[in-house]
Amino acid sequence: MRYLATILGIALCIPVIMFRKAFETNIRHQIIDLESYKDRNPFRLFFISDIHRRKITKDLIEEVGNGIHAVIIGGDLAESGVPLEQIEHNINQLAKIGPIYYVWGNNDREVGEHHIRKYIQNVGGMILENEAIRIKTNAHHLWIVGIEDVSSGRADIKKSFENVPDNDPIIFLSHTPFVFNKVKNQYRPDILLAGHTHGGQIRFGKWGYYEKGALKKNRDDFTLISNGFGTTFVPFRFGAPAECHILTIRHKEV
Repeated sequence: MRYLATILGIALCIPVIMFRKAFETNIRHQIIDLESYKDRNPFRLFFISDIHRRKITKDLIEEVGNGIHAVIIGGDLAESGVPLEQIEHNINQLAKIGPIYYVWGNNDREVGEHHIRKYIQNVGGMILENEAIRIKTNAHHLWIVGIEDVSSGRADIKKSFENVPDNDPIIFLSHTPFVFNKVKNQYRPDILLAGHTHGGQIRFGKWGYYEKGALKKNRDDFTLISNGFGTTFVPFRFGAPAECHILTIRHKEV
């Protein structure tokens, strides 16, 4: 009977643990050294994806702090059922960190495309829809290239890279990472950012529906697939912690 009670107790604790894990705030501080980045002063960006139903708190904004040059939202800012005032609140909070650059996720338009457009425009943010924006650093510049949501059928990689020179540092942004290989076969981005997979959201060791999110240094580039900040379907996480990222891009000496 005692063993049965122990097993039952553990079984009841697991959902509680998974629920608490879904609302953790983990900020990953990661460094990327690039030869193509010529500025002697580092460029710092904040990357967050898959917010879904979570609320951006004042504590998160304060923990991120100052000195962020760009806030990149990698899609799924919202989903059906999220109150519009919460979406607006989240955008307003993130805008306190730095200028916003955003790409559509597969769930975002469920709340009404015009609402998200209005909220981002109200804070001076930019929606990247198969286009690139050049950002000035202290002495040089870099590019952020963003594509439309792949599931919408509107994604156009070729159009997004028009007029982007190969010799400048390039950050490629997509909600889904499943286009990474196609992009790398045709172009030469230095950094590729995505979310969407939630790192599998619930995984046991190496077993999960998707690979656990990570920043990886490859031969010619860096890829970051984030576990994401929120959850979908049920607010449970296990083995794939909720996360957002501060990336510090630095000049690499040859």
